Amino acid sequence: MQQTTKFFLRALKHSVPHLGKCMQKQNYCNFANHYYNRIRLKKYHLQNKSKISELARNVPSRSFSCKDLLPIKPENENSHSESMDAFEKVRTKLETQPQEEYEIINAEIKHGGFVYYQEGCCLVRSKDEEADSDNYEVLFNLEELKLDQPFIDCIRVAPDEKYVAAKIRTENSETSTCIVVKLSDQPVMEASFPNVSSFEWVKDEEDEDVLFYTFQRNLRCHDVYRATFGDNKRNERFYTEKDPSYFVFLYLTKDSRFLTLNIMNKMTSEVWLIDGLSPWDPPVLIQKRIHGVLYYVEHRDDELYILTNVGEPTEFKLMRTAADAPAIMNWDLFFTMKRNTKVVDLDMFKDHCVLFLKHSNLLYVNVIGLADDSVRSLKLPPWACGFIMETNSDPKNCPFQLCSPIRPPKYYTYKFAEGKLFEETGHEDPITKTSRVLRMEAKSKDGKLVPMTIFHKMDSEDLQKKPLLVHVYGAYGMDLKMNFRPERRVLVDDGWILAYCHVRGGGELGLQWHADGRLTKKLNGLADLEACIKTLHSQGFSQPSLTTLSAFSAGGVLAGALCNAKPELLRAVTLEAPFLDVLNTMMDTTLPLTLEELEEWGNPSSDEKHKNYIKRYCPCQNIKPQHYPSIHITAYEHDERVPLKGIVNYTEKLQEAIAEHAKEAGEGYQPPNIILDVQPGGNHVIEDSHKKITAQMKFLYEELGLDSTNAFEDLKKYLKF
Repeated sequence: MQQTTKFFLRALKHSVPHLGKCMQKQNYCNFANHYYNRIRLKKYHLQNKSKISELARNVPSRSFSCKDLLPIKPENENSHSESMDAFEKVRTKLETQPQEEYEIINAEIKHGGFVYYQEGCCLVRSKDEEADSDNYEVLFNLEELKLDQPFIDCIRVAPDEKYVAAKIRTENSETSTCIVVKLSDQPVMEASFPNVSSFEWVKDEEDEDVLFYTFQRNLRCHDVYRATFGDNKRNERFYTEKDPSYFVFLYLTKDSRFLTLNIMNKMTSEVWLIDGLSPWDPPVLIQKRIHGVLYYVEHRDDELYILTNVGEPTEFKLMRTAADAPAIMNWDLFFTMKRNTKVVDLDMFKDHCVLFLKHSNLLYVNVIGLADDSVRSLKLPPWACGFIMETNSDPKNCPFQLCSPIRPPKYYTYKFAEGKLFEETGHEDPITKTSRVLRMEAKSKDGKLVPMTIFHKMDSEDLQKKPLLVHVYGAYGMDLKMNFRPERRVLVDDGWILAYCHVRGGGELGLQWHADGRLTKKLNGLADLEACIKTLHSQGFSQPSLTTLSAFSAGGVLAGALCNAKPELLRAVTLEAPFLDVLNTMMDTTLPLTLEELEEWGNPSSDEKHKNYIKRYCPCQNIKPQHYPSIHITAYEHDERVPLKGIVNYTEKLQEAIAEHAKEAGEGYQPPNIILDVQPGGNHVIEDSHKKITAQMKFLYEELGLDSTNAFEDLKKYLKF
């Protein structure tokens, strides 16, 4: 029963729509978001994958111990004035281009010699060798669902390829529908289920396909169902989680031997095993939940491989035990990570286990030989900032992609037989010769060294006079997103400096890095951000009058706090779906995520210490009459994760404080621009919106008084794809 499955931690973390404020349609590395499937970037897809060259020699094995507060109205796309300036002409062109011309990202899965994916508005399949051609079979037309711009978020194929299930979402909502299509000469939709989060197929003793799926209500996922089709059609609830602070999701082990039922919150997890050969049998508990203990499970040759933080230090380590003796007292330490190491993902093969790691802000792959416990550690190219995983069932090779904010993904393959890493040859991106990536550290006020990743143009002269765009997140133990974005590439090409500040509260240096920036240590992240910007300025990277800051979702907490505490460091700020009213949000238990997020922000309703601490940094609670940087806020009308009410409340209070300061400053004072752009829909963040991208870039260029003509002409070239 060979089924290509999603990657280990990617599946566990990305299948969950409750991991905080961050929720994207797209799938990238780091612990975030929802289902992971291979990203099909048609613009960047390398067609000639057979040409490979050796990247690295054999690496010796190293052993380790086992201004108006009004929503922006849509522009009239038909109004083209001859007197329109160069920027407006370009912007209008961009906004009228269809989304698909920019970037098409489809769920894709291989099974039984076929590739299943989305083509236009249809679920299709084609033979593996014809996957990039127009020769495909249409299985289902998404237009039948009568949804607005639907896309396929995830695909799963039944073991014997009798059925295929696909999760359908839209750009304007986080709700989803799972359809089941019967595969025959004339494929037909057998069933559909609303509000499905994770789902997996198994086959029972009678060779009947059984679909397990989780049901999501108000962003909460507590119920698991199982369903069969055909003559023996049924649909029944299998499990319900009673604790509202936990959620459930499903993961099928790489060898399809077990379906794991994962129950977790921000700090604690519990896993049950469902036998992939006898799915009607009662599930087996691996280890009852213990507060503060996280663990995730893979399987190989009757052994469970468990990635867990149990024991000291409380960072992830790899343990293993016999599948028939899964309790924690039987776990044996197998492999430990170096200090300051983040486990990005794990993939299991017949004879090898591959760990994808981030250590001291650089990427590594560790290949563990399961026969002899040997370890080969490969340091990856320094330009790389993130992994994009490939779904893969080939036991001989481990493929993956590397990416950075300014460079499109590039394919790599580790070949177990040769013990070498290969990169795909082809046209070398010119950005490698025209830009520079630097790793630096800033010393926070308590002496902690905070990593930064900096990009700038190679031939830039006098960097102190160049504009700077700083990025920050710092929450939920999640890495700052460093996936490729065309607008970031355009900015570097136009002379900007980009700086990514990996502050405490994020996950770049492991679990302790997160712990040191949550609850009553949240101010550490603010101190880190301030130290990073001051260090950049002292090292000759830009100056306050040319410094801008960008954050989305929970990153808005630190960005908003910095605007209150040190506004003189910034000229302009862009925020998207920002979390700004922490105190009132966390005191409202009727909101869908409040209970799940107590471990991150604290419980101000019942803990006076937490309440007083949140008051010290909450952006909405610390607004005062002073000069602020100009701020552009993008919000979404029906966003359930960051309610619009809190953003509007923040913006109104900010406008009042600015007006009061303007009166005190007298004539001649130029107040900052505060723009609230409310977009329709119920999604949380729409990363690929052309209108949003162009509006934010226009705002930054205008606030800094820079000519944007060249930048938008370059951006147009990317978006035309």
